[in-house]
Amino acid sequence: MIKVANAPCSWGTIEGYGTGIPYEQMLNELVETGYQGTELGDLGYMPTDPAKLREELVKRGLTMLGAYQGVNLREPNAVKASRPRILTIARLLAQVADPARSPFFVLADQNGHDPLRTRHAGRVTPELGLSPEAWQTFAHSAEEVARIVAGEAGLKTVFHHHCAAFVETPGEIAHFLDLTDPELIGLVFDTGHYVYGTGQSDDGSLALEGMRRFGERVWYVHFKDCQPTVAARARRDGWDYTTAVKHGVFCELGQGSVDFAAIVAFLQDAGYDDWITVEQDVLPGMGTPKESARRNREYLRDLGL
Repeated sequence: MIKVANAPCSWGTIEGYGTGIPYEQMLNELVETGYQGTELGDLGYMPTDPAKLREELVKRGLTMLGAYQGVNLREPNAVKASRPRILTIARLLAQVADPARSPFFVLADQNGHDPLRTRHAGRVTPELGLSPEAWQTFAHSAEEVARIVAGEAGLKTVFHHHCAAFVETPGEIAHFLDLTDPELIGLVFDTGHYVYGTGQSDDGSLALEGMRRFGERVWYVHFKDCQPTVAARARRDGWDYTTAVKHGVFCELGQGSVDFAAIVAFLQDAGYDDWITVEQDVLPGMGTPKESARRNREYLRDLGL
């Protein structure tokens, strides 16, 4: 049976941005609004002592599902430079793992590291992509991370396609998967990033098309919505990625264009029995995290989850 989680990014702790919401409050509100699992968030937001983190999870009945970490994968020495942080995260996850479900190491390219990709998020063209040589380095680096994580912590790695990073568009996702070992790296399919990353207006079918296209490599799923009016304005006015997020391009579930009912039906028909993690990316001070989390959970209950 599919279970539902939420993540610290929905409370404003996201990819290096600070937050005024302590992790204890975030976890309490996550439970109060009906979720059973979480992700780690930025390293250092939650306790890094395994015993303390395990205590915080167990007393709330929460499962730790994974941790997102960006690495500048196209740089030849990036994995070596990032290895201590990768190992710290992977070992922490392994030490707080639920016996029923090991966490994933959620690997991504370094979001926002390339100015052109950041500026053109949501409207990336082939000219902004990697060279053949850079693709080889990128794929080799991703597999190297996955081998480190598996060898040192016994965890599996899923790759997160992400706007404002390399591997954003459907074509880039496909090429990355072609270049990497399907036994070594799976895909975390993020519905909102996928829709925004297509660069197209959405009639509700884009996320489902992506899920069908890449379903064999999908090991884990993020539910994020994409607000079509904001996305269209971002493309028209040339907003960079952060500006689009500030304007709410990733909105509450059901307020955007993603057809989540179709996605749920697809996952159930495919026999998917892992977790779905809700992510409503907000920056510190944006929105109403607890209320949004509650509405997002109610929306998914109406879909049978």
